Amino acid sequence: MGQLVEGKWQTEPLTANQKDGAYKRATTSFRNWITPDGKSGFAPESGRYHLYVAWACPWAHRTLIYRALKQLQDHISVSIVDPLMLDNGWEFGDRKDCTNDTVLGKKYLYEIYTAADPNYTGRTSVPILWDKQAGTIVSNESSEIIRMFNSAFNGLTGDTNDYYPEDLRPEVDMVNERVYQSLNNGVYKAGFARTQQAYEDAVYPLFETLDWLEGILAESRYVAGAQVTEADWRLFPTLLRFDPVYVGHFKCNIRRLCDYPNLWGYTRELYQWPGIADTINLAQTKLHYYGSHETVNPTRVVPAGPDIDFNTPHERGA
Repeated sequence: MGQLVEGKWQTEPLTANQKDGAYKRATTSFRNWITPDGKSGFAPESGRYHLYVAWACPWAHRTLIYRALKQLQDHISVSIVDPLMLDNGWEFGDRKDCTNDTVLGKKYLYEIYTAADPNYTGRTSVPILWDKQAGTIVSNESSEIIRMFNSAFNGLTGDTNDYYPEDLRPEVDMVNERVYQSLNNGVYKAGFARTQQAYEDAVYPLFETLDWLEGILAESRYVAGAQVTEADWRLFPTLLRFDPVYVGHFKCNIRRLCDYPNLWGYTRELYQWPGIADTINLAQTKLHYYGSHETVNPTRVVPAGPDIDFNTPHERGA
């Protein structure tokens, strides 16, 4: 893996950790907004925007989920990078279930960043929301892309389902904050830790949060109340990957997801939600993690299991 420095690609180890051995996630750089009235300069127009994603990436997965939930498939096109992220970062290719760059014709994802800013410095992550009309990146911050998808295109699609309702925002924000710090990002802090102390500082809060969520779901259908919200869809990509990847690859193995009856049933319910299974490719997800992270898995051997059936009845209605 590497990063761009003043528009030039520089290779470096994937786990750019701090001196204490703890993993620190880089911040995102492009933070523009599509607004319903278009006064931001980015109007909600059909065919104008393009998503660059990876099947493996939980942050990109959020945007695919919202593209499906909000009926945006015919309005926002997608390119899917190859699952292996090696010396040149994410690449485009013709592997099954992946695509080439159908907008700019680039080979490497970092070239999308330099197309937007020839002097860009920083990480080159997915997702990217690209504006074909303006020829630039709208945003590479997944939490903000899903907020745009949630409401900006309602007038275009007629879909008014709201996953960030005003009356539930305090609860949604509270769940999001804890889940992001200790779980969404916590699995990476545990997996990329370079010292025992850094690993333990990440893994124990991670399981405290899973225990907390299990308690919530014993009393509530969803994590922020009786209706599905953004908090559920931000949590789901991490839960989906937990047993197939994070338990083994990232040493998050105090308990498995399937050891939590409520969380396991809840994850199956969200998996079975209309359109969501089409946003998932677990084979490529495993190939990415086990095949790309040489510092974590030097042999790059991808495990055959576990054998998980997300389609078994979830019984969450009870």
